[in-house]
Amino acid sequence: MKRLLIPMLMAATAAIGASAAMPVIKGETFPDTDGRHINAHGGGIIKQGDTYYWYGEHRGDGSPGSGQEGVTCYTSSDLRTWTDHGIVLAVSDEPGHPLERGGIIERPKVIYCPATGKYVMWFHHELKGRGYGAAEAAVAVADNPFGPFELLHSGRVNPGIAHANLPAEALTKVWDDKLEWWTPEWHQAVEEGLFAVRDLEGGQMARDMGLFIDDDGKAYHIYSSEENLTLNIAELDPTFTRHTGKYIRIFPGGHNEAPAMFKRDGTYWMITSGCTGWAPNAARLMRADNIMGPWEMLPNPCRGEGADKTFQGQSTYVYRDGDSYTFMADIWNPKNLGDSRHLWLPISFDADGVPYIDSPSNSK
Repeated sequence: MKRLLIPMLMAATAAIGASAAMPVIKGETFPDTDGRHINAHGGGIIKQGDTYYWYGEHRGDGSPGSGQEGVTCYTSSDLRTWTDHGIVLAVSDEPGHPLERGGIIERPKVIYCPATGKYVMWFHHELKGRGYGAAEAAVAVADNPFGPFELLHSGRVNPGIAHANLPAEALTKVWDDKLEWWTPEWHQAVEEGLFAVRDLEGGQMARDMGLFIDDDGKAYHIYSSEENLTLNIAELDPTFTRHTGKYIRIFPGGHNEAPAMFKRDGTYWMITSGCTGWAPNAARLMRADNIMGPWEMLPNPCRGEGADKTFQGQSTYVYRDGDSYTFMADIWNPKNLGDSRHLWLPISFDADGVPYIDSPSNSK
């Protein structure tokens, strides 16, 4: 993917209270305190006390073709200067280990659980040698933000439990699993529940994902399912390590991934991307008054030059600090994933309260 090679601008959105201001990052090299480009991709940021913790995929040593080492953690007191604390969830060299080197760890998100005092990490997990066929959601926990995080389990989501909004007739219908893909008949079958029912017994597929904690303290797992064709929103239990069985599917057949959810003035918003591999595409914007739906699709939230390709990026997280929101994205470099760049842009809101993201050339 083409990288944006423009000087770093350290201007930021307005600080709220004593919090640091989020810088604008436009795809330039983002060095840590050791001078190395920050190797934390597909992740997100949490704040505990006066410290910001940034977790993301460690995509090798920076040389083309180098493999994943796990999930890394960086800390900052000002969101600008970041210190590398190394791998907090590591791949294993033990044959047959669930996290055996050569598998895939994507979209790691960490949240703190007040009920247990644990730090909880969820991520999209693929097993070694199976490509993207496993499509599992994995969870790991730690007693402190630096880990090491211990893997609790990895698997499909809510086996044997149907989505709350799956039509009842879908469970009794005899599906034609030999429909030709991408035909109108196949699309209709997907929308009506073809893959949801197919995967019911073993659990739903879970790939690109995010986490969201609501105002009432409940946590949710948002992920691409049904061969990346349908988004699911699943409630987590009070430990944030298991699903409760309450979940929905939204925009079936819509081909959404890279979900990043946030909330403002009682409205739930989600930014996603289309599914075009490592290549950028136009972002999508979704809205709901209730996290369990119904959800509405809105036009691309990006504006200005490069909006049709999300300014070469793909959403990973929306960081909220009071009423300040920042869109975090990855500018993927498939030839050297460790050198993929970061895109952080402020989210603005129009007169109707609808969020939008202005182009990097207009962001300060």
